[in-house]
Amino acid sequence: MAGYPETVEDEESMYSGKKPQPSATTPIMAEVVQNEGGIQKKKSLTLREILGLEDLFSLTVNTVISIKLSVFVYVYIMSYAFKAKRLPCKMFLCTQTWRASVAELLGTAVLVFALDTIVISTIQTQTTTPNLILSTLVAIIVTILLLATYPISGGHINPIVTFAALLTGLISISKAFIYILAQCVGGIVGALALKAVVNSEIEQAFSLGGCTLTVVAPGPDGPTVVGLETGQALWLEIICGFVFLFASVWMAFDHRQAKGLGRVNVLIIVGIVLGLLVYVSTTVTATKGYAGAGLNPARCLGPAIVRGGHLWNGHWVFWVGPAIACVAFAIYTKVIPSQLPHTME
Repeated sequence: MAGYPETVEDEESMYSGKKPQPSATTPIMAEVVQNEGGIQKKKSLTLREILGLEDLFSLTVNTVISIKLSVFVYVYIMSYAFKAKRLPCKMFLCTQTWRASVAELLGTAVLVFALDTIVISTIQTQTTTPNLILSTLVAIIVTILLLATYPISGGHINPIVTFAALLTGLISISKAFIYILAQCVGGIVGALALKAVVNSEIEQAFSLGGCTLTVVAPGPDGPTVVGLETGQALWLEIICGFVFLFASVWMAFDHRQAKGLGRVNVLIIVGIVLGLLVYVSTTVTATKGYAGAGLNPARCLGPAIVRGGHLWNGHWVFWVGPAIACVAFAIYTKVIPSQLPHTME
């Protein structure tokens, strides 16, 4: 759930420095061109340009291959699972699990689209407190999506939650794999949807709202790399990831707490904690070029595949950090008793 504290120009950007307006994404039906005689006339746009899909057809070959491969693997296995309806649900090709994974895919796609849109629009407003507004909106959208997906799939929409559930013994390896695969595909779909509705200037200026450690910004002596060191970013991912699991997700994992607090209250707490962590990670560092803790590898993967470029710099941090946090959380749940002695029956 990364957010941009400041807007800087990256090495792929040809952005001129003017503030992009939201209305710039509205497709125009024709543009004025000038011929050799100096007479102006309207040039008809293609169907791709009218629908705003021109950028989608300009994806690199490697990006297209990655997207096709991810979608193919997910759809192929899911279709095979639906044919094997007699298989028990404990096995890999369980129809019920794959149906739930569709909710994870759609939920993650909407999450990535909404969060990246929030990142871009928050910076465009040029408010004095972008981090506060960003974290508040993140908490709201995450809570809404958790409420929407929880009855169907358990409301993971985040590989961190799924991996933690696996390590704590709440779900099987096969279910965790299916969920994480669906979440990654959903992240790509969400990033593609955002790419389709914004113009190239906004895409380049904000890198589709993706997760970044460093960017190339203009300096007094020429372009210079600004951002956060890899080691610092890794520790921030580990700490924020563990706090996220410890302070909120464990309430959903623990049936006694979930029953006592109520499902809706637990999901609201998860959203609030995530919003607070976004605010802390973007405020404490206050480093130009660093987008804050990702806290969702699938949310970072989508823009990285669709946009590419500098979004791949240190991308492993947004996977390794949360993975270490999940392992630490799993150890904590095994070592620390879930109840105080005076509350145990």
